[in-house]
Amino acid sequence: MGLGLGVAVLFAVYRWRNGAFEWSRFVSTFRHVRGGWLSGAVTAILLAYAGRAVRWSVMLRPLKKNPSVSNILKATLIGFTAIVLFGRVGELVRPYLISVKERVPLSSQMAAWLLERMFDLLMILLIFGIALAQAANTNLKPGPHLRIVLETGGLLTGITGAICLAILAAMRHFTKRIEGRLLASIAFLPKVYQQRIAQALNAFSGGLESTRQNGFAGMLLFWSGVEWTLLVLSFICLFKAFPATARLSAAEAVIFLGFVSLGSIIQIPGIGGGMQVAAILVLTELFGYPLEVAAGIALAVWVVTFVIVVPFGLTLAFQEGLKWGALTHVAEDVSKL
Repeated sequence: MGLGLGVAVLFAVYRWRNGAFEWSRFVSTFRHVRGGWLSGAVTAILLAYAGRAVRWSVMLRPLKKNPSVSNILKATLIGFTAIVLFGRVGELVRPYLISVKERVPLSSQMAAWLLERMFDLLMILLIFGIALAQAANTNLKPGPHLRIVLETGGLLTGITGAICLAILAAMRHFTKRIEGRLLASIAFLPKVYQQRIAQALNAFSGGLESTRQNGFAGMLLFWSGVEWTLLVLSFICLFKAFPATARLSAAEAVIFLGFVSLGSIIQIPGIGGGMQVAAILVLTELFGYPLEVAAGIALAVWVVTFVIVVPFGLTLAFQEGLKWGALTHVAEDVSKL
């Protein structure tokens, strides 16, 4: 499903515009690409994956004194490969592999996965807020499809950010209280089921332990900043690599990343992630690129940020003796828990 997403987006935007799509102009987008800048974009992305693995190891330390960053990095690369190949259900492969390799409860790693999502969402909102401010201070003239986003984006960003902070605060201060109430609510169940649920809740609470210790919480914020700084650098290098976007500034790269990051968390029926659609929309409506050029750049962004991990993930999975069919069933089973 994931590998066909780029092609699906091209046909989607073709239908959206109801006009002739000049494939020759689309192909020309990939001519005269600067290899040095492209290598820099790929390197920054791979380092961002490594930073993500280090951040996960911080979340694991309250449960295990010396977690293996190498094991977590392998699980991260395999997990993101599963997302590309299988779609969002592949998200669950990574916490499963980490729980197996590090010998910690799966529910604790599901809690770590949830915590990671919250930190990433906060960083996305921060970058999107910066993008809104930068867009307002430039001479860029948004088209009608983006004008409403610019007009309402600040309010929505503030509300969503407040909700995220409230959830993180609840994780930090009230988890034990919530755990107690949940256990009290299942007192009618047989003892054996109460014990199983209590163990799962306790492990889940353990996965959130890093939010309750200031040192770990600070490290989580630091590594989140490192990861997203690398993403910004990757997008700057990627723009410099393509002649069509080489003139764009670092500030404009941040604007693009802000909108695309927000689009990446949106699911579009029949297509999937909204990253490519957001990229095409911003490039055409805000930066004024032709649809064919925008589609080419959007496809390149998707390949560099997501597909690039597939060869590494497949190689590691082969070395680990993992079977993709089995991982798919595992992810589906975990999603039903």
